[in-house]
Amino acid sequence: MNNALVVRGGWDGHAPVEATDLFVPFLREAGFEVRVSDSLSVYADASLMGAVDLVVQCWTMGEITGEQLAGLTGAVRAGTGFAGWHGGIADSFRSSSDYLHLVGGQFATHPSRPEADRVPGGGPENNYLRHRIQIVPSRADHPIVAGLADFELETEQYWVLADDYNDVLATTTHPARPDQPWHRPLTCPAVWTRDWGQGRVFVATPGHQPDILRDESVRTIVERGLLWASR
Repeated sequence: MNNALVVRGGWDGHAPVEATDLFVPFLREAGFEVRVSDSLSVYADASLMGAVDLVVQCWTMGEITGEQLAGLTGAVRAGTGFAGWHGGIADSFRSSSDYLHLVGGQFATHPSRPEADRVPGGGPENNYLRHRIQIVPSRADHPIVAGLADFELETEQYWVLADDYNDVLATTTHPARPDQPWHRPLTCPAVWTRDWGQGRVFVATPGHQPDILRDESVRTIVERGLLWASR
């Protein structure tokens, strides 16, 4: 039986408990023994991390200690998979360049609606844009996205800063808009993987709220990504 560690916490706006609870039953059905931690201290437990085949992290922002980060990165380099979605993996520990190096992409922004389309006095929905997630044609046979077509979502559209060591499986394009400072469309990775030592990293940027994670395409990508990343 494989061992999965779910680490959740940080900013409550991404519903870390409800979001990760969507995937715990899937992991158990796939044959994993699942341990859940609400503390980053588990990353510093060398004996525990040495026995983990997959870390699923949902921890937006926050801070990680040097010992905790060394435990996480060391485990991945030794073969532990590291996986997550949205801010729980791509907007974690903003002050740590070593964490960014591991993940390969960092949240920069999610553009809001144009002023004319905003709900007066509205909240988070003013940051939700209709946008398309496009499967990269040359990677359409990858097991995480095989058989999936491009799909649309209305939620936060992540603009991420990334490097070309990533194997990008899907992208999203931010259009040029007169109310924004950029002058041409910008395509960002939306789903990517990254080999790190003997381990594998999987990131999907959709997943702001559990309803997005329940989208058939998003859920399929995340479930496949968890299995792909595992040792």
